[in-house]
Amino acid sequence: MTALTPIERISGTGVSVRGNDIDTDRIIPARFLRCVTFDGLGEYAFADDRIGEREQGGEHPFDQARFQGASVLAVNANFGCGSSREHAPQAIQRWGIQAIVGVSFAEIFFGNCVALGLPCLTVSSAQAEQLQQLIEADPQLPIDVDVATATITAGQESLQAQIPQGAQRMFLTGHWDATGQLLDGRDAVADVAKRLPYVGGFVGA
Repeated sequence: MTALTPIERISGTGVSVRGNDIDTDRIIPARFLRCVTFDGLGEYAFADDRIGEREQGGEHPFDQARFQGASVLAVNANFGCGSSREHAPQAIQRWGIQAIVGVSFAEIFFGNCVALGLPCLTVSSAQAEQLQQLIEADPQLPIDVDVATATITAGQESLQAQIPQGAQRMFLTGHWDATGQLLDGRDAVADVAKRLPYVGGFVGA
């Protein structure tokens, strides 16, 4: 079976979204789950938080011009908790994010991110705060996420991160998309199916 595209490094600029326990309902409110496809979901990422910020005279990071085009999202602890909606990482990725760096991630959210090819790396609380401060001070600061070494470079600063070995291996070998692998190996799957008695019929039945 052919591997898919490996994900070894993500480079670009960053955007910081502060706060612990940001759940999936805040990432993508329930009313947007009725979509038939995930296309266009990115514009609704953090929709209610963005509305709330505007109503209070502020501006959410995802609305601020200085962060547009960012590919690395810096967050805090227990990001993606709550209901297990796959729309949450879909919305983040379709907004433009290609990697997330945070203190910790909810388990199901993390798994959904892996399935999309969206690496989530963890750092300490102090490191997350440092990265967020660097991004907010200079939104054009080059951010480099090296999946192979689990290293985040922000300008002249280098942070050692962590990523589960299994997820790391899937990204580096290009086997992160289980559905894509099945589709890529459809002929092999069909050959096996033909040999299964409950598909092809039992001999002598």
